[in-house]
Amino acid sequence: MSQSQFVDECSVNFRGGDGGAGCVSFRREAMVPKGGPDGGDGGNGGDVWLVADHNVASLLAYRDHPHRRADNGKHGSGQKKHGHSGGDFEAKVPVGTIIKSHEDGTVLVDLAHHGDRWLASAGGAGGRGNARFLSNTRRAPKFAEQGESGKEDWVRLELKLLADLALVGFPNAGKSTLISRISRAKPKIANYPFTTLEPNLGVVQLDDFDFVVADIPGLIEGAHEGKGLGHQFLRHVERARALVVLVDLAPMDGRSAADQVEILLEELRKYQPELLDRPRLIVQAKADVALIEPEPDYLVFSSITNTNMGKLTGALAELAKEGRADAELTTSAPTVHRPLADSVTIGRNDDGSWQVFGRQAERAVALNDLTDLDALGYVQDRLAGLGVDKKLAKAGAKQGDMVRIGDLEFEYDESIL
Repeated sequence: MSQSQFVDECSVNFRGGDGGAGCVSFRREAMVPKGGPDGGDGGNGGDVWLVADHNVASLLAYRDHPHRRADNGKHGSGQKKHGHSGGDFEAKVPVGTIIKSHEDGTVLVDLAHHGDRWLASAGGAGGRGNARFLSNTRRAPKFAEQGESGKEDWVRLELKLLADLALVGFPNAGKSTLISRISRAKPKIANYPFTTLEPNLGVVQLDDFDFVVADIPGLIEGAHEGKGLGHQFLRHVERARALVVLVDLAPMDGRSAADQVEILLEELRKYQPELLDRPRLIVQAKADVALIEPEPDYLVFSSITNTNMGKLTGALAELAKEGRADAELTTSAPTVHRPLADSVTIGRNDDGSWQVFGRQAERAVALNDLTDLDALGYVQDRLAGLGVDKKLAKAGAKQGDMVRIGDLEFEYDESIL
């Protein structure tokens, strides 16, 4: 049995590159006995970006290799030489990929258009060298900043196919046969339910007009509740610009054409009512082996004997044009998505200590030598400028309470902070 090459959901891990460390260095020149600080800055770590690309068809690459990481920044050096920044990493995903929180399933971003970008993991900032801390009161700073660690996170990727038309029908209704006749797609075809367990895309060419048709795995009654893998199948219908409802004229259960249409539309309505607002066409397949009476209002065709296939293809092309015209009204330019900047917040640890969260506060204490009095003075001034003292007091911190910021741990002193 061959392994399927279409993957529409997976978990992935992204990590931005670490920032390079700042350098502690002093000028050493002949005839200059007391050279000033000249330590250079570390380079920033690279970012990891998710980019929607219409040349990518599935999430297979992420299922087999779920980790993506950007390059680290280089360390600074003397003579104010700054380290090079790490290169960004662009992780390309199919258009229509939704990124969700791995913890609670919250939708973080929807990459619905070619070129849409999302900052998945920001690289760490490079540490500042000791030359940056020179001031009128600090003439020879002997400390520098460590590089910031890149952000790391697990997220969930889910793909909703983007197509002009989605074929919707019961299992074994003839969808795969139809798409194999009107396009170059070669889906698996057999005479039993659920032959199609993954969506198939076919490009149909009619004169000078091309359009994409998605063969969605068959729905069953109750699909909106997840029956028969309903949620996984219906997800791909959401992106289609228009719908083709396929009636089976040779159903195994003898269900009438009208009943089939009613049930299929009801499943779509219960899953997402807006689906019924899209342009749609109802057609009736298997005219060559019909066991039930076709509805007179709907086009009848046979993929086997080519009955009305030309008329059907023309009708599908017109439906695709109508769907595109509607979609153009809401189409926007590619969007760049960035997480909101972190603010300083106060939390409580299980052991009763206070925890200060926030990138700026954590970076303020990321110095290489906190035993240096000048370094401690800088940290105190920086934290006060960020309002950490006021936020700790407002949260209820008392004299002598333990406070943690990043790797720094200290006792709360109302007279200092």
